Amino acid sequence: MDQLQQIKQRIDRLRSALDEHNHRYYVLSQPSVSDFEYDQLMQELINLETRYPEFFDENSPSQRIGSDITKDFQQVVHKNPMLSLANTYSLEELKEFETRAKKIVNEPYEYICELKYDGVSISLSYRNGLLIRAVTRGDGEKGDDVTANVKTIKSIPLKLRGNDYPDEFEIRGEILLPHEGFQKMNEERISRDEPLFANPRNAASGTLKMQNSSLVAKRPLDCLFYSITGNTLPYQQHFENLMKAKDWGFKITQHIKKCRSIDEVLGFVNEWEEKRKSLPFDIDGIVVKINSFDQQSRLGYTAKSPRWATAYKFKAEQVLTRLLSVDFQVGRTGAITPVANLEPVLLGGTTVKRASLHNADQIALLDIRINDLVYIEKGGEIIPKVVGVDKGKRDFHSKPLEYITHCPECGTKLIRLEGEAKHYCPNESGCPPQIKGRLIHFVSRKAMDIGLAEATVAQLYDHDLIKNVADFYSLRKEQLISLERFAEKSAENLIASIENSKKVPFHRVLYALGIRYVGETVAKTLAVEFGSIDAIENATVEKLISVDEIGERIAESINSYFADHENTDCIKRLKEHGLQFQINKAVQKGTTLSGKSLIISGVFSQHSREEIKEIIEQNGGKNVSSVSGNTDFLVAGKNIGPGKLEKAHKYGIPIISEEELLDMIREKKGS
Repeated sequence: MDQLQQIKQRIDRLRSALDEHNHRYYVLSQPSVSDFEYDQLMQELINLETRYPEFFDENSPSQRIGSDITKDFQQVVHKNPMLSLANTYSLEELKEFETRAKKIVNEPYEYICELKYDGVSISLSYRNGLLIRAVTRGDGEKGDDVTANVKTIKSIPLKLRGNDYPDEFEIRGEILLPHEGFQKMNEERISRDEPLFANPRNAASGTLKMQNSSLVAKRPLDCLFYSITGNTLPYQQHFENLMKAKDWGFKITQHIKKCRSIDEVLGFVNEWEEKRKSLPFDIDGIVVKINSFDQQSRLGYTAKSPRWATAYKFKAEQVLTRLLSVDFQVGRTGAITPVANLEPVLLGGTTVKRASLHNADQIALLDIRINDLVYIEKGGEIIPKVVGVDKGKRDFHSKPLEYITHCPECGTKLIRLEGEAKHYCPNESGCPPQIKGRLIHFVSRKAMDIGLAEATVAQLYDHDLIKNVADFYSLRKEQLISLERFAEKSAENLIASIENSKKVPFHRVLYALGIRYVGETVAKTLAVEFGSIDAIENATVEKLISVDEIGERIAESINSYFADHENTDCIKRLKEHGLQFQINKAVQKGTTLSGKSLIISGVFSQHSREEIKEIIEQNGGKNVSSVSGNTDFLVAGKNIGPGKLEKAHKYGIPIISEEELLDMIREKKGS
């Protein structure tokens, strides 16, 4: 094969890979590589196409901007294109940005330095002080009309303040998901056994594309603004217009700086490369703009980006280490997760020995092989992940990694459901990790709250004492004492804990069953709507979908669960043991705490933490996971966390005891 053929093959591979990345990022909102890796691939393609014009292709990824347009929303053409910014990755490239600009406008500049938010770009149109339309970036020329969803974001003004705003203008910003809200959303997805959002940007993007705006309203999205366009703006400078927009009610970050020289710009960049971790949301760089509209106009645009602005991108922290082997883990739903075993390496202050490989597609895309030197990245991710391979140091005799075809635990042939990236083991009733996973989920604190560690559950299973969740209620003290680490007292405690779990309310029992996609929130919704397990079992898919927050996927999963005789036989046994399979009509929801947000901390004498949370919810209150200025009460027990106590004092939040909470409820009910 001659050199030209090799170059043509490389160009074709780059185009194919970039097309795949575009689809995952813009269409599926499931990015598979970091921005840095994507930009490096794109730059390599552009360089090759420039050097070898005979291989030009008008459909090459280099000729267009990726699109996030879906068919579910009306498409709207932007009055002014939403162009992307040119990216720089070094301080030297920032200086080159100044050098290029001075060739066109040789006079002093004012630079405006802003944080580059890692979220979803949005363009809002206002007329006579009212929000009339919200459109996503899309392909830069046109985007999706998501006005109904955007109106649910509380930081976005629907009606402007004052009376000195233009009759008509557009303002652009970034829709974000702050860290606290992102963590809470992922905790909820864990409880529903759903795939976790990889990062806040992915979660924000997925939320903005939801069809039900009432569901969007329940997610803690925020929006920060960075640009205004219009014919009658009050100033001819970017910075001054942004500051004026604050008066109209827009959320403009305080972390914006006017700089007189490129050295001041470099200082701002260096400052935020260190400080970015202190922010409540993610940023991935710094945007540098020339302030004057006149100078912007003279500098103009390239086909894809303005010449008067650039983005300095922070590189996510990466390290290089060797891939020793790959494990294939089986979850309680049968999902197969490949995990890389690595030579231990320090990353972000912790020693990393294992990292996610995501799925078969990602392994093939990166062409990962055993003994490769691989790049590990944390960035904004939940766990470390493998993001690249140093192929220049690869062993010549290495072979592509073959993804398993059968379950590593039970040998069953794996399946891959349409539209899903993961492989699954379909042997739900005979695959040990799946069975153990369901047993562990059943006894967990938020489910039946039976005092059993994961290792003990595995021990009971391995000794054939439990095979499904109903078997817990047939355990006898004599069986337990015969096991290692079980004394008479510990056996009695476990039997008592199992007996006490029969008082757990219906919605938690429903959650404990481990029906796929039925997490805590969905279980509560189903319990309130149907009232009993029998009503849920007899409900059609159509009836289930008619319930708010229950989509087709959840409904079909519930329907499939009750179609399995092993599941219905298990529920029959649980009923015979006395578990709660209908709402206790005696528990009436009060309104004593209506509209109040409470956080609990410490150990309590009269009730468990979960019981106190239920008491709060039964009386109209909302349980929150962290202290903020919006928290109404801190319910404090013994050994309260010092951090929460300090924040409560800082915000002036009333601190009440368990008894004071109960008295508050009793007094209100008695009045």
